[in-house]
Amino acid sequence: MTKRLQLEERPSTAQFWQDRPVLVTGAGGFIASHLVEALVHQGAKVRAFVRYNSRGDPGLLSLLESDVLAQIQIIAGDLRDLPTVRQAIEGASLVFHLGALIAIPYSYVHPSEVVETNIIGTMNVLLAAREARVERMVHTSTSEVYGTALRVPIDEEHPLQGQSPYSASKIGADKLAESFYRSYDLPVVTLRPFNTYGPRQSARAVIPTIVVQALTQQVIRLGNLETRRDLTYVSDTVNGFLKVAQAPGVEGQTFNLGTGTEIRVGDLAQEIVSLVGREVEVVTDASRLRPEKSEVQRLLSDNRLARQKLGWEPVVPIKEGLTRTIAWISDHLNLYQPTNYQI
Repeated sequence: MTKRLQLEERPSTAQFWQDRPVLVTGAGGFIASHLVEALVHQGAKVRAFVRYNSRGDPGLLSLLESDVLAQIQIIAGDLRDLPTVRQAIEGASLVFHLGALIAIPYSYVHPSEVVETNIIGTMNVLLAAREARVERMVHTSTSEVYGTALRVPIDEEHPLQGQSPYSASKIGADKLAESFYRSYDLPVVTLRPFNTYGPRQSARAVIPTIVVQALTQQVIRLGNLETRRDLTYVSDTVNGFLKVAQAPGVEGQTFNLGTGTEIRVGDLAQEIVSLVGREVEVVTDASRLRPEKSEVQRLLSDNRLARQKLGWEPVVPIKEGLTRTIAWISDHLNLYQPTNYQI
């Protein structure tokens, strides 16, 4: 079993990642694929847990450079299967748990699958991490657990509101992580990203949806144009994961990762249209609207705790992040289906 290091025994930042055995769950996903890539560049020994499929498809990891991919140990399985999770975590020093079913519209249609994956899957990771005596486990939450802001900016003490089956499942997972810290002294930390975007993100998310339509269609069809979101570029979010793994004395705590700024979705669409440089109309499509009581109207982060305790801050401005994202999607339009609404 991995020896659980005392904080004062930890190596310097320059040495921290070198040859450190790390497991990333949900590694085939958007944020996780960028995290895996960053960990490899830092010198870590990375295991990537991806959901099994008969095609042997590792998800977005397949888009990494071949020399990076060659350094990753890919493990296929299902988070709901505890023996497989145990095998994946055995010998790991750090666990980054990003595995989840994340699409909100999908959770309306398949709530049981979402709950099983996000709650039972998280419990299995917590159990296995405890048995393996990992040095630290980083659990990934979401700003969706806050629901529509009751006050802004939203700090980590804001009430949790389950406004979709997805957000409810993540609240349950967050509370399980909290309980394992309190009950078993598991060194778990929770990160709560606010609407991360960037290259490789699927059209399930709002920015790729807008970009793909802006590049290929005459009309951009969206849901609620009045909602407001706090948008964080993916490299900033990944930097938060790297920093929280090294920060001393933060076990049992939760940290928001957001910019502390917000933009209305309708204005976001117009900004993207301007950057793309085409004349495109933006309209509301009723089929893309969330149920009224489920819609999260406003998310705006208070990121002071992450700044103070993790030394983290977002550095990529929204216009630069959008420009990078548009360029990547333009080069990878074959990965998208412009006329389909992806849930």
